[in-house]
Amino acid sequence: MAPVLTRRGIVVLFAACLACLMFGLEISSVPTVLPTLEQVLDADFKQLQWVMNAYTIAVTTVLMAVGTLADRYGRKRVFLVSIAAFGLTSLICGLAGNVSTLIVARFLQGLSGGAMLICQLAVLSHEFQEGRERAVAWGWWGVIFGIGLGFGPIVGGGIVAVSSWQWVFLIHVAVAIVAFALALTGVHESKDPQAGRLDLAGILTLSPAVFCLVFYITQGPELGFASLAALAILGLSIASFVAFFIAERISKRPMFDFSVFRIRPFSGAIVGSAAMNISYWPFMIYLPIWFHAGLGLDSVATGLALLAYTLPTLVMPPLAERLSLRYRPGVIIPAGLAIIGIGFLLMRWGSAAAHANWLTMLPGCLIAGIGLGITNTPVTNTTTGSVSRDRVGMASGIDMSARMISLAVNIAVMGFILASGALAHLMAALPDLDNARLYLFAEAIAAGNPVPGLPDKVAHDALAHGFGWVMLYGGIGVWVMAAIGFAIFKARPARQEAVQRPD
Repeated sequence: MAPVLTRRGIVVLFAACLACLMFGLEISSVPTVLPTLEQVLDADFKQLQWVMNAYTIAVTTVLMAVGTLADRYGRKRVFLVSIAAFGLTSLICGLAGNVSTLIVARFLQGLSGGAMLICQLAVLSHEFQEGRERAVAWGWWGVIFGIGLGFGPIVGGGIVAVSSWQWVFLIHVAVAIVAFALALTGVHESKDPQAGRLDLAGILTLSPAVFCLVFYITQGPELGFASLAALAILGLSIASFVAFFIAERISKRPMFDFSVFRIRPFSGAIVGSAAMNISYWPFMIYLPIWFHAGLGLDSVATGLALLAYTLPTLVMPPLAERLSLRYRPGVIIPAGLAIIGIGFLLMRWGSAAAHANWLTMLPGCLIAGIGLGITNTPVTNTTTGSVSRDRVGMASGIDMSARMISLAVNIAVMGFILASGALAHLMAALPDLDNARLYLFAEAIAAGNPVPGLPDKVAHDALAHGFGWVMLYGGIGVWVMAAIGFAIFKARPARQEAVQRPD
């Protein structure tokens, strides 16, 4: 029996998998070192949020542009450049001497990481086009992505325990060298012969729209949400989103082609992309704080505890692909999202237990991870497989933009909910203190810091209250998105045909 993948196909898959391994590690290993960064670099709660959000916003900024550039100038060429840039910017992150430099370096790393991610998706979609080899390739891609996500907490916690936080970033330099060599020798060049010019209008309107919205949510409590400065920032975000929509509608070759949303599987999968990133992924940033400050675990124990949350993403993708082929993505994607919601509500119950510990959190963490593992690869495969082959770069860009925009916004939203929940508890427990002082206490508690003069039980209960709010938000939010996605997948074909019928 002939092998499913050729020797060259294995080399291509290995290069793409190393690239996604780096991207996965960058998501899951960095949150475990945030408490260390807080101490070593003297970072506050907002700066910790920006260490993560600088990366996600940069990914969003570059995604659509790279999709177009890859289609026009060659997916292999842009893939190689992005791998080299990711290795270089990871080196800059590891050499950062203060939190401001790290935030800037993280933005640069996000630019290269977003380019690398979109190119690997386009390369895989072009290289593996037949049903069986495509399923095998995407299944392995999901497994390796799961390894990066699943073992990231252990990598981050272990590095901090035996060495220094810098190596969380420096490890990518060596991996990037190997990935570059494999991509150089194995990947065939591919282009879209119909690709047009770079959509500068789209890039210059989408980027400030996302940045200003995240800035408004993150800095709003300090500026005052109703202050003139804050409202000006929000207004700029809304105006930029409107300008982006108009620019893409009138462009002859838009980087964000709204016509693809007439394809029901594509639209349903995009809802799934966003749903995972209003719940599972942003909570990855904050869960280490709960394990460390709420449950009293050290860095290594926190990394071990996080495995329950991330390891299911390692083992579920091959099963998810088989389920998707048998029951269709329109069933599997909403079902996976619904399971994530169940996991969040179980985590909320576990965090509110009388003697909360990692065991009370274990069922919810496992179930949320299983739901993510069921959802992730079918979403990616559906978005790229539901459009014509010469437009996979653009489709991948829309998919990852939906993920990164929702992730960036919800890192800020979850941080705001966490601090607000802690503040609500403090206001009830300490009614004699003024709100400004309580707000400072709440931010410190949300970051996992001790508050001098505040009883430990009050601080712990405030942290638990804030996390309860966050978990409830994540659970309900992903259920709402699952319902929307299911409705889109199940919409009557006649309605879609009516939309697509020419005038």
